[in-house]
Amino acid sequence: MTDTIARYFAAFNAGDTATMLDCLDDNIAHHVNEGQVRVGKEKFADFCAHMDRCYKEELTDMVIFSAANGTRAAAEFIVNGTYLATDEGLPEAKGQTYRLPAGSFFDLKDGKISRVTTYYNLADWTAQVSA
Repeated sequence: MTDTIARYFAAFNAGDTATMLDCLDDNIAHHVNEGQVRVGKEKFADFCAHMDRCYKEELTDMVIFSAANGTRAAAEFIVNGTYLATDEGLPEAKGQTYRLPAGSFFDLKDGKISRVTTYYNLADWTAQVSA
């Protein structure tokens, strides 16, 4: 199970959306920080395309936790990013950099991620890119 999570995050850092999608169940429930739940790989891919346009991010200091039964996992990490293009409703992008603690929580089914929920402090991010 942690292999799937590690592969997912390695693909994220490599900008490899296809491999990220391969780690997901077809009916992935993607719970976005400060947003609505998106269901399905197509909506997840759309989200990734949007993120790639607006942000360049690398996750470091990764720690992955897993439940003994293999159905749940969590990860804690630092998001090291650059704000590339203004995201609707957020401050103007001017190439600002940020460093933000974050965490993700997962459900797994048949070796695939069936739910991912990611949390970070939006007020912290906003303060960093507005400074």
